[in-house]
Amino acid sequence: MAVEETEFKWDAREGIIQSAIPADELARLSDDIVAALKTVYDPEIPADIFELGLVYKIDIEDDRMVKIVMTLTAPGCPVAGEMPGWVENAVGAVEGVSGVEVEMTFDPPWTPERMSEEAQVAVGWY
Repeated sequence: MAVEETEFKWDAREGIIQSAIPADELARLSDDIVAALKTVYDPEIPADIFELGLVYKIDIEDDRMVKIVMTLTAPGCPVAGEMPGWVENAVGAVEGVSGVEVEMTFDPPWTPERMSEEAQVAVGWY
């Protein structure tokens, strides 16, 4: 009597969240959202919020709702009350986005190490 053996095959895609949005559309949305975020500037620093490293997470839901987790350079930032609206307006204008939710967090706190080389050049640190 032969015992049938089943060999386990590991799938590298396991655990990766699959989207109902077609890959080419998801790529375009991602690029356009980043481009929109790059139009939002911290008024005290001559660099956009994306290059400053203020954006911690961008999720695009299957219904094209965009959820952004971001921070500010300091909790007492003078534009703390206005920045989420600026981000919502910029990303909400991207074609195909159904809505935008912005969550502010200070965990982990922002540090200058989060800045891209482009932002470091813009502020004269590089």
